[in-house]
Amino acid sequence: MSDLISYVHGVDEVPLRAGTIGAQLRSAARRFAGREALVSCQQDWRCTFAELDVAVDEVARGLLALGVARGERVAIWATNCMEWALVQYATARIGAILVTVNPAYRSAEAAFVLRQSGSRVLFSSLEHKSSDYVKLVAEAGPECPDLRHVVFLGTPDWQALIERGRDVTAGQLAAREAELHSDDVINIQYTSGTTGAPKGASLTHHGLLNNGLFSGRRCGFTESDRICVPVPYYHCFGMVLGNLAALTHGACVVLPGPSFEPAAALAAVQAERCTALYGVPTMFIAELMLPDFGSYDLTSLRGGIIAGAPCPVELMRRLIGEMHLADITIGYGMTETSPLSTQTRVNDSPQRRTETVGTAHPHTEVAVVDPETGRPVPRGTPGELRVRGYSVMRGYWAAEQASREAVDQAGWMHTGDLATMDRDGYVAIIGRIKDMIIRGGENIYPREIEDFLRAHPGVADVQVVGMPDPVYGEQAVAWIKAAPGAGVSAEEILAHCAGRLAHYKIPHLVRFLEPDEDFPMTVTGKVQKHVLRERAQQLG
Repeated sequence: MSDLISYVHGVDEVPLRAGTIGAQLRSAARRFAGREALVSCQQDWRCTFAELDVAVDEVARGLLALGVARGERVAIWATNCMEWALVQYATARIGAILVTVNPAYRSAEAAFVLRQSGSRVLFSSLEHKSSDYVKLVAEAGPECPDLRHVVFLGTPDWQALIERGRDVTAGQLAAREAELHSDDVINIQYTSGTTGAPKGASLTHHGLLNNGLFSGRRCGFTESDRICVPVPYYHCFGMVLGNLAALTHGACVVLPGPSFEPAAALAAVQAERCTALYGVPTMFIAELMLPDFGSYDLTSLRGGIIAGAPCPVELMRRLIGEMHLADITIGYGMTETSPLSTQTRVNDSPQRRTETVGTAHPHTEVAVVDPETGRPVPRGTPGELRVRGYSVMRGYWAAEQASREAVDQAGWMHTGDLATMDRDGYVAIIGRIKDMIIRGGENIYPREIEDFLRAHPGVADVQVVGMPDPVYGEQAVAWIKAAPGAGVSAEEILAHCAGRLAHYKIPHLVRFLEPDEDFPMTVTGKVQKHVLRERAQQLG
């Protein structure tokens, strides 16, 4: 493959779409007026595109009545609900910047985000599971000097905001809309912050709207589709690949509940005859493992998106065979790229959809480079994945140094992911650069060992991390979740590797999770390998 370099530019006959998110909603309200746009199952609430447009205007006027100026920050700290979507569209309509706060945050974490973003208004849930948001807001509020207004969803606060907005005229709202530009920053999304304080990726109308457009196009969405969205709104997966993909194609978003519950997701698919279902692999696995899985009627399904982590071959087989998801696509992205940069197509083979994350999105440049020189490597050679194009963030909010480190002078986003690109332009993710293990000068890519070990019948899942070694610098450690009832041992795993993996790739240590234990995860479904590395070091 050395005659080709690892660089592609995604092409499509559909051009990038100009304009703002608010203008796109106006257009959808005219084009798809009577079609359902949003259904919230738990709230027993639904609306058409025309009704959605009116409801968004009411919230937008309320924000104007509070004095929210163009470019001011409005935060939302809430689980999935219809109000979340209305706030997303309303802030876009008036040019305020929506700051999305992880519902799992505690008061100190939320206070950091609100303070760092300079948020003036906060929309918040009342409670969810163990979170008492009224108490948490009271704890966080004193640390946020810019915060002026708090609106608790599901309380009279919401209706009071709507009532207050009745004093704002349609002409005043239209005048604000006329000031806006598609390149305005409209959303700040904070990264997980596993290696330090969270950083706020600044995203634009143009980046978010077009990413929704082209992700939906890869899925083959039309106005006949109904997309079940159990993934969180606070993350790009929900608010972009969910709401904006649906908006740009006239499809309907169905919210099963405030957060992911496997039974609620399948019940929503059945009741609302959803044609698409979203999730990370662990969500789909949880749905398939329901004792009454076979009782749900999922025959309306045809596709959707899996993202956030690799999709194992066996899972893909079951998605197609048991959940009717023949057109399911695999997406790769990050918050900083609005989010998707690559995606498979509905007609790609199951092999492509398990071994790769697809090809470059339209109007997006993707390269695999030597991280030291920045030069593209030959096809098939591992390197760092970099992305350039309309979807790349404007930078991290109020963090110039971090922005320069993430996006270089040529506009390339340094993803930090190790990848390869094949002759046809399909990208495979090997792992994170920081997760690569260097043993005695040999590079070990954990994904390769993980894929090999998952083929063992006694292994339900596995994660490979590095640990310091006085002789070799680093050694590989395999953390294994055993298949139920398998009774597999470390000796058996090492014997399975012998003669099948190069000696330096064979794990130095094999450790097992407890039977009822899961891998430490972020709320977006990514395994926290740094936690496993710390545990491996403690075990020696």
